[in-house]
Amino acid sequence: MDKKEKIVQASIEVFKEKGIERTKISDIVKRAEIAQGTFYLYFPSKLSVMPAIAEQIVLKFMEQIKKDVSTDASLKKQLDQLVDAIFQVTAEFRDVSALVYAGISTTEHISKWETIYYPLYDLVASILKENQKRHLIRDSVDPARTSQLLLGLIESAAEQVFLFNEYEAVNEQKHKAELLEFLEHALRP
Repeated sequence: MDKKEKIVQASIEVFKEKGIERTKISDIVKRAEIAQGTFYLYFPSKLSVMPAIAEQIVLKFMEQIKKDVSTDASLKKQLDQLVDAIFQVTAEFRDVSALVYAGISTTEHISKWETIYYPLYDLVASILKENQKRHLIRDSVDPARTSQLLLGLIESAAEQVFLFNEYEAVNEQKHKAELLEFLEHALRP
């Protein structure tokens, strides 16, 4: 793990423990086992770490989607796998996600948010294009635009389950079932 990765990982851990407001750069560098000056080589402030943490989450989304979504499966199965992948990563990063949203939204780094998501949008757009070739989704669907809408909807549903409400497995299953039915009807020819 290089120094930047150490800083990002340490930031995640310390932000989880102390919250954004109470975290000091000295806490992060102590956890990362680096000199304070090294921190400033990579980041000008503790909040400037937020986009790097968001990138980690997006990479995890992409990893999980590539691992779980079988592009030769039925549309219903692929959507189910996609939803499960997004829900799984959202659950894994539930504590960090809320902090990242709060940290990015209160700084000039909000403009980086969409840029961070572009590779994820592209991945899902490629899945949609493949399904168009297989005639499993409507030809009128714009894969690029729809990938953004699709991910936004799935991520929002996952956040409702894991971030905003007290977690209940029954609630998660109901959210997923309703979401899957909606997505399948929206995309089918």
